[in-house]
Amino acid sequence: MTQLRRSLGVFDAVVVGLGSMVGAGIFVALGPAAGAAGAGLLPALGVVAIVAYCNAMASARLAALHPASGGTYVYGRERLGPFWGYLAGWAFVVGKTASCAAMALTVGAYLWPGQAHAVAVAAVVALTAVNYGGVQKSALLTRVIVAAVLAVLALVVVVSAGSGSQDLGRLAIGGSDVSAGGVLQAAGLLFFAFAGYARIATLGEEVRDPARTIPRAVPLALGIALVVYAAVAVSVLAVLGPEALAASPAPLADAARAADAGWLVPVVTAGAAVAALGSLLSLILGVSRTTLAMARDGHLPSGLAAVHPRFRIPHRAELAVGAVVAVMAATVDVRGAIGFSSFGVLAYYGIANASAWTLGRSHRPLAALGMAGCAVLAFALPLTSVLAGAAVLAAGVVAYAVTRAPGRR
Repeated sequence: MTQLRRSLGVFDAVVVGLGSMVGAGIFVALGPAAGAAGAGLLPALGVVAIVAYCNAMASARLAALHPASGGTYVYGRERLGPFWGYLAGWAFVVGKTASCAAMALTVGAYLWPGQAHAVAVAAVVALTAVNYGGVQKSALLTRVIVAAVLAVLALVVVVSAGSGSQDLGRLAIGGSDVSAGGVLQAAGLLFFAFAGYARIATLGEEVRDPARTIPRAVPLALGIALVVYAAVAVSVLAVLGPEALAASPAPLADAARAADAGWLVPVVTAGAAVAALGSLLSLILGVSRTTLAMARDGHLPSGLAAVHPRFRIPHRAELAVGAVVAVMAATVDVRGAIGFSSFGVLAYYGIANASAWTLGRSHRPLAALGMAGCAVLAFALPLTSVLAGAAVLAAGVVAYAVTRAPGRR
């Protein structure tokens, strides 16, 4: 048996998407975004939401037609040709593997700062074991994680709203600190936090009735995440103001302190660790499924295409991804060196939108807007991120040219 088990319904698919989106990013990304956009943080959130919606609809429509593991790797291959599918898969696997290690180190930094690497490795091993038991067990754990993180975020919003430190005037856009370039750069920095709905499409081979489930689950997960992000961003910005928010390495914890709710700080800290665990769990799921798809086509070792006869999961791909991430988490601090991840994810979705363009005229307006949005946000990122991302994609092109066998798809 080489196919994965279809066991996820709409609810579980939405939860998996939320597990990726409502993750550690919301606890740390608001600061850098505010540094780029200032009081233009909320417009930046609106811009990235529009691009994310275009990407989500492209992914949902393509996943309904091509319900196999691999996401945009499969769509690019089927709609545009083998090279474009490969490039999407390369961008996703390389970029997101680094993101996995970063999330693992985030867990370690919150739970036991003095032993961050050891805790990170333990987290990777534990979550790889959960994933090995089947996607249903992963979805069950993700439900618990998402519920806990949403509860923490709701507490932050409620406490901020009832605080005397809140000043809605801080939400006003004005002054020289807001520019179109800054808003676009902030949108690019925030983009990775919206990329989790890809996990739903990447797991297309494990979703029941994918033609109905995926088009429902993707926009629903995205909509919930947008509401949550907007509420948190408004609350934190109103309490701290754009300058203090930009300078904060832990905006939600600082917002709790500013609201005279010191008791909430350890809760936020624990929530950030749990959120990082949720993101890591979902990332390992997504990377292993794309690895499976690329191994099936010969772009990665064929042994990674094996499916466990009992659990019906890509067990070798999951173990390989877990091993690579564990080694990275044990030896390298990649938290500050994954700027190329956002660039790679935007390239990934650019290919998804190009694939959706081929579906017909009715799909082209959103696909064109999505392609343009991905390109603008990718090149609005900081120069170091653009250069690193371009270098990663170029390395993938070279690898494809060197290893591609004649006639291989």
